[in-house]
Amino acid sequence: MSRPFRKISLSLIAVGPEDLIEATGLARQLGLKLLPPGTEARDCSDDDAVLLLDGGRLALQQTQPRASGAKITTRRAAGQALPGPVTVDFGSAAMRHRRRSGQNELLGRAVGVSAKRPLRVLDATAGLGRDSFVLADLGCTVAMCEREPMLVAMLERALLAAATSGDPWLEEVVQRMSLYPLDARSRVADPLEAIDVIYLDPMFPGRDKAAAVKKEMALFQLLLDNHGAEDDTEALLQWALGQDVARVVVKRPPRAPTVGAQPVSHSLGGKAVRFDVYVRRALG
Repeated sequence: MSRPFRKISLSLIAVGPEDLIEATGLARQLGLKLLPPGTEARDCSDDDAVLLLDGGRLALQQTQPRASGAKITTRRAAGQALPGPVTVDFGSAAMRHRRRSGQNELLGRAVGVSAKRPLRVLDATAGLGRDSFVLADLGCTVAMCEREPMLVAMLERALLAAATSGDPWLEEVVQRMSLYPLDARSRVADPLEAIDVIYLDPMFPGRDKAAAVKKEMALFQLLLDNHGAEDDTEALLQWALGQDVARVVVKRPPRAPTVGAQPVSHSLGGKAVRFDVYVRRALG
């Protein structure tokens, strides 16, 4: 369903003077207003969100509480705390903890990870890249497609930080990840014939009530609103099912309906997430 288009206000902050040169180029690349070093996100009352560049790392910070897509300056003035920034850090404590979680096992089973041979996965909706990283950690070669320029910029810097971290585990995993800054349906650089599995995580609001997830969903909604984007999950699924791949996997909320009318081959679910699997042929 389409939503009313609302052009939002976004700016870029160079957190320190040493970030200013890179921030100048990035602001020009992304078409953002560049704010002076040291500017605080809470003081950016004219912006819906700000992109923070700090030592080469990027974070996206919402500056306005939202309800029904509107700014709520009165609540903010009354002292309502702003949500924290969203960033991509593949070496974070949360990502290291996730290596041991049951969700990883579900994701691996849904995609079809086995000891026979490494799978080649196309993550057609990379977002913050976390599931892509998990799949790469499970041994898959992962091509990530992301069409939102700000998320692309965050992913690029996160991949570089991991590749130069000096951590053997991180450096090995990101070698199996590649980023394509475009809509997966327009990919031309890497033939789809080389892909075993297409993975879709639409990342639309309403999937989880946890505070951290709600914060990220609010920011994703801002970016979608900025481009007048629609929830094209069903169209993405139909495109994926038309490709010559062994299976398509769609990440869903546990109680959400399936996408479209195409019958699901099987589903794997836990308390927080469900994976709907569409088997097209046997994995080699």
